[in-house]
Amino acid sequence: MWRIVPKRALSGAIGWGGMRGIPAPLRPAMLSRFAAIYGIDVSEAEKPLAEYAGFDDFFTRRLRADARPIDRSPGRVVSCADGTVVESGLVTDGKLLQAKGVLFSLAELLADADAARELEGGPYLITYLSPKDYHRVHSPVEGRVIGWHHVPGTLFTVSAKGVERVPGLFVRNERFVTLIESEVGLAAVVMVAAVGVGHITASYDDEVATHAARFQRAAVRHRRYDVPRPIERGGELGIFHLGSTTIVVFTPGRVTLDPLAPGGSLKMGAGVGRFVLPRGASQD
Repeated sequence: MWRIVPKRALSGAIGWGGMRGIPAPLRPAMLSRFAAIYGIDVSEAEKPLAEYAGFDDFFTRRLRADARPIDRSPGRVVSCADGTVVESGLVTDGKLLQAKGVLFSLAELLADADAARELEGGPYLITYLSPKDYHRVHSPVEGRVIGWHHVPGTLFTVSAKGVERVPGLFVRNERFVTLIESEVGLAAVVMVAAVGVGHITASYDDEVATHAARFQRAAVRHRRYDVPRPIERGGELGIFHLGSTTIVVFTPGRVTLDPLAPGGSLKMGAGVGRFVLPRGASQD
């Protein structure tokens, strides 16, 4: 069905509806119902339900300051998002595992052959964000944002069945790639769009809004910053305006990921790996 549905038009309609305001008297009841349907924990929200103007405002909500503590332990790498582990492993021969033996290309994913060469052999983690999850994406490491790529594409669903049935789904869907330099080398944080998610914004660059007309072109858009933008561990990188998938890839030999079984749950800011620094170097 998803192969023939006009996914861009459907996502636009969903986005349009989500951006409409809800009359103030109706907000608590409507948003409470929405939260109940999807199992959203409203107690974590930064504000009372009545203060969210509409569904998109609520969906992209910030959380209470204590809701997602960042693992500040020396040398730790943290989860960039809430969600469910899809796969993790090492990039091998330029490929990552999508599901059940289905592979996809790192160079195609990033739309950056140089970055793909630098990350060849490195560890990666794929996380699926469902509607119940927190939908802001954060940096797994402290470092400097050196640039981004926006890669236009389609908007297949990224549900478990979609991942299993659509070969190369993550390199066919629209995506936004943030490149971060850190003390453990390069990290690429990829936000993969999906049906209903034709809208990604970057928290470190107000010009980035992938639903804007200037971004809806056939060509890939690139930007490299003359002055890199500092980002702390757990610092906010971007926002999904509905749920989708993140893929994080690190420089080989510089990060070891914890055992992460597919289907396991993650919370943004929780430790998922550790730096591997040269002998004698400090992790402080």
